[in-house]
Amino acid sequence: MKAADRYVVILAGGIGIKFWPYSRHNKPKQFLDLLGTGRSLLQMTYDRFRPNYEPHQFIVVTNRKYLQLVKEQLPEIPTDRLLVEPMRRNTAASIALGSYKIKKLNPNARVIVSPSDQLIFNENAFFEAIELGMEAARQSGNLVTLGIRPNRPDTSYGYIQYFPDKGNPVKKVKTFTEKPDISLATTFLESGDFVWNSGTFVWKNESIIGAFEHYLPEMAEVFEEGEAYFCTEKEQEFLKKAYSLIRNISIDHGILEKSDEVFTVLGDFGWSDLGSWQNLYEVSQKDEVKNTVLGKALLYETENCFIKLPKDKLVVIQGLKDYLISDSENVLLICKLGDESKFREFVTDAKKIDERYI
Repeated sequence: MKAADRYVVILAGGIGIKFWPYSRHNKPKQFLDLLGTGRSLLQMTYDRFRPNYEPHQFIVVTNRKYLQLVKEQLPEIPTDRLLVEPMRRNTAASIALGSYKIKKLNPNARVIVSPSDQLIFNENAFFEAIELGMEAARQSGNLVTLGIRPNRPDTSYGYIQYFPDKGNPVKKVKTFTEKPDISLATTFLESGDFVWNSGTFVWKNESIIGAFEHYLPEMAEVFEEGEAYFCTEKEQEFLKKAYSLIRNISIDHGILEKSDEVFTVLGDFGWSDLGSWQNLYEVSQKDEVKNTVLGKALLYETENCFIKLPKDKLVVIQGLKDYLISDSENVLLICKLGDESKFREFVTDAKKIDERYI
C-alpha cells in the first residue's frame, strides 16, 4: 500500500573525495557502480525505496554539476522533483531545501531523508526500523534518526548517546556529537551506550521546519521566502539568491546537537556507509589472505590489500600489506589502506599539477 503523504528525500550532492581517483569532481561516487551490480549507489538507493513509493514521492537534492547525471540515472523521477543546489552549503541547507519544497507540495507530509551512498544488507529489517521511526515521529516536534551499533572508533560519523529504555527500540537522545577525534570515538565505543548516526532521518515535515525556525532562524527565513517560487519557473533563480545568503553548516551541528526532541531507532539491518575505500574493502569479497582484487593481478607476498584496476590491465604486485592500489583513468594511486585523512591532501596537490587529475 502506497503512503500518499510520505516523501523520500535523497541527498546526492557530495563529491566523494575519499574514493578518488575513481570518484572525480565531474562524476562522484554516488553515480558510480562501486559494487559491480550494474547500478550506481544512487540507483541502488532509489531501488531500495521504489517498491513502496511512486516516482513523484521522491525528491533528489543534488548539485547543479550533477543534474544531468541524476536525470540519466533516474529518468522515472519527474524533473520538478530534482532540486538543484547552485553551490555547496552542507546538509542543513540540502535538507531545508527539500523540506520547504515539500511544504509547498503537501503540508501534511512525513519525510524520510536518505543519503545516496549507503549499503543495506537486510532491507526488511531496514524498513521495520523506518516504520518504528515513523511511529515515533507522529509526536509533533520529534526528530528521529536511525542509529547503528559501532564496531570500531570511526571518526567520520556522528555519534549518538541515548538514554537507556529497556525493551523500547526507540531511545531518546542524550547527546549528539558530530565526527569526534579518535580518542573521543574510542571512549564512545567503550561506553556501550553510543550508536553511529546513519544519516537516515524520519520526521513530520512540519517538525523539521519548526526545528529550522528555532535553531537556524536565518536559514528558515531565507527558504520561507521561496514559497512563492517553488514549483514555478523562477525556482532556480530564487535558489541562486538564497544560497548566497545561507550558512555552510551540517544538520548535525545546526539542529541535532541542540534539539532536545531527537530520538534514535536502534537499527540492526546490516549497514555500511560507503564513504571510503576502507568501507568498500570491509564489505567486499576477499581471498584467503584478505586481498580484494577488482581486475587482473598477480600477487606475491601480498595481503590485506584492496586493488582496483582497469579491465585491460594486468598488474603484478609483490610484498605489500594493508595497501590500496587504484588505477583509474589518468591517475594511479598507491597508499596505505584506511589512511583516509590523507585524501584531501592528495587531491589538493594533484589539482596543483593539473585539474584533469581530479
